[in-house]
Amino acid sequence: MNERFFSFTVESESSECWGRVGTIRTRRGEIRTPVFMPVGTCGSVKTLSPEEVRTAGATIILGNTYHLWLRPGTEILEHFGGLHAFMKWDRPMLTDSGGFQVFSLKKLNKITDEGVQFASHLDGAKLWLTPEESMRIQRSIGAEIMMVFDECCPWPADEKLAREAMERSARWAKRCREDHPSGRNGQALFGIVQGSTYLHLRKESIARTAEIGFDGLAVGGLSVGEPKALMIDTLDGMMPGMPKDLPRYLMGVGSPEDLFYGVERGIDMFDCVMPTRIARHGAVFTPTGRIDLTGLAWQRSDEPIDPTCDCQACRTFSRGYLRHLFKAKEILALRMASLHNITFMITLMGRIRAALADGTFQRLKSEFLASYMAREEKR
Repeated sequence: MNERFFSFTVESESSECWGRVGTIRTRRGEIRTPVFMPVGTCGSVKTLSPEEVRTAGATIILGNTYHLWLRPGTEILEHFGGLHAFMKWDRPMLTDSGGFQVFSLKKLNKITDEGVQFASHLDGAKLWLTPEESMRIQRSIGAEIMMVFDECCPWPADEKLAREAMERSARWAKRCREDHPSGRNGQALFGIVQGSTYLHLRKESIARTAEIGFDGLAVGGLSVGEPKALMIDTLDGMMPGMPKDLPRYLMGVGSPEDLFYGVERGIDMFDCVMPTRIARHGAVFTPTGRIDLTGLAWQRSDEPIDPTCDCQACRTFSRGYLRHLFKAKEILALRMASLHNITFMITLMGRIRAALADGTFQRLKSEFLASYMAREEKR
């Protein structure tokens, strides 16, 4: 099937910053950008059902190539007709290439120009992942947006290591595109820009990756331990060189404040595991910063997490009750906190889109961060 099912349209550009509002069109529906994408690593956004994720307003979720390859495996996914049918998710999906997880493993055995040899974190089995194998796995998963296989450089990294990883990523990106030509199966393919925090490497990576020809470009290798100010400086230096006609995806970045910092610099897509990860430990977002629901201060509180939020947790339960659930180790606590955090992020991004369109982005940013960061800076 070579029919093209993917397009991106920029509908308005902010007069205040590099941010823009657009629409990504896929075979399973439209995605308004900028967008926050909940992460469903193993085919599930942790503790939430697909219906709850839809109710939270998600138009696209992520799946993880590495984890889905190991379990349940592509044979099972193909048996069920792909991950959408398997998990009953009828909206768009993006899959990462598995590169970040592979390069994060403690038992990473060997990196060559051909691919990467490593040991499974499940049973220690020796595995080999190449650009072509990553493409095959992602086609089996069936995502609307696939990512090229790249080498994610750690931080800190000297310039020699950063260059080697960037150049290898460029070579692998070309092999991914050759294995998955434009329009194949109706699945788009995004390239990934690397180069650590070395601006000249980032600019070279943009040129080399864009030349191959992709449906979108992602910024990889940030939010891997570097100070946030350095991440922002890197984006400031590289974003003017990113193609304007392609969606821009900042991988693995997505705290509430990061949405503003990224959108302001022209980022269209964000993902992060943080909203559900911190929720499982009792931390929830509010307009005045994160709060810890397990704290004694909420024992007798009858107020919701956020009175301005329309999620089930805020419409139904008090902070006092949710604190009780966490202390009693009830699963409902994890589910309600996760649902709230995902809803908060998606609702906030909707407000950001509206502000970009009507010219009030800087006012929204100033007002939100003044309220939200006051508590965060005390943490």
